[in-house]
Amino acid sequence: MLRVHFTGQDLARVRVAARPDPLWETVLSLFRFRFARSAPLFGDWRREALRATSPATLDVVMPLVPGGYFPDFLTPPEASLGLDAGFEAIRSTPRTRLRAELDHLGRQCGTLPRHLRLVRDGDAAALELVVRGLRRHYETAVAPHWSTVQAHVDADRAMRSRLLQEGGTEALLDSYRPMMRWEYPVLECDFPVDQDLHLGGRGLLLVPAFFSWRTPDALYDSELPPVIVYPVERDLLTPRAVRDPADPDGSLVALIGATRACVLGLIEDGCTTGELARRAGVTAGSISQHTGVLREAGLILTTRTGKSVVHTLTPLGSALLRAS
Repeated sequence: MLRVHFTGQDLARVRVAARPDPLWETVLSLFRFRFARSAPLFGDWRREALRATSPATLDVVMPLVPGGYFPDFLTPPEASLGLDAGFEAIRSTPRTRLRAELDHLGRQCGTLPRHLRLVRDGDAAALELVVRGLRRHYETAVAPHWSTVQAHVDADRAMRSRLLQEGGTEALLDSYRPMMRWEYPVLECDFPVDQDLHLGGRGLLLVPAFFSWRTPDALYDSELPPVIVYPVERDLLTPRAVRDPADPDGSLVALIGATRACVLGLIEDGCTTGELARRAGVTAGSISQHTGVLREAGLILTTRTGKSVVHTLTPLGSALLRAS
């Protein structure tokens, strides 16, 4: 059990990550390699990715995730800015931290392989070997599926953001049941070890992750910026109006067409054009055509926020979805 302790200040500093984190996804996908019990969800991906990954790469990266603990330096916050920024942060990890985290890893798994012993001792070439191994794993196992990763994270984030806007932080935190249970001032999380995390006014970053499975993850070092990485909701890419139609004769589809019914349902939580395209599996140009028709019909509202175009439902659009 992980217990996250909030102050009133922390409640105002809870955020949902704006995009998938490539290093968290890379590291978590290694766990999906190691543990076949997640096969019902990841079996096809796992078989394909294992075939594409070289044994040499696995020799470098798999000792980093023996099960349970893995070093915090593998998932720096800079990775939220992109893979290259994350790798540069790994390269810049202080030697004292490398030694401490790899010593802890060694206590968990026994003897460290030679390249990790060298990293522990501050060998820059050995650390670069780890970075190259993580990059190769990302390129062969994660990058080919990035559009799927991003679509699921977009969908989960849209749903959480809507809850945050409508009900505040309490509604957001309460939405993670049953894997996380909110009872002010503590968020209890299913976790492999017993641990307490005191936020102390630093706030909390919540990161939806495609390759996360069953239980959330957190950094081991409580002095690092607090983060909870959790499994995305898996059914959000199928709109409610499509996955659980109250109207068995398909009147919404008959009225506006199957694709537009899907798009309307996906907009239920609010979406940018890019998010809609990824979630619906069509091009941005096609989405623009469909949203134009829905907008002209008075079912959605389109606004520009910075460089993004955001679509939300009008009261008429919401009423149409509720009636379907």
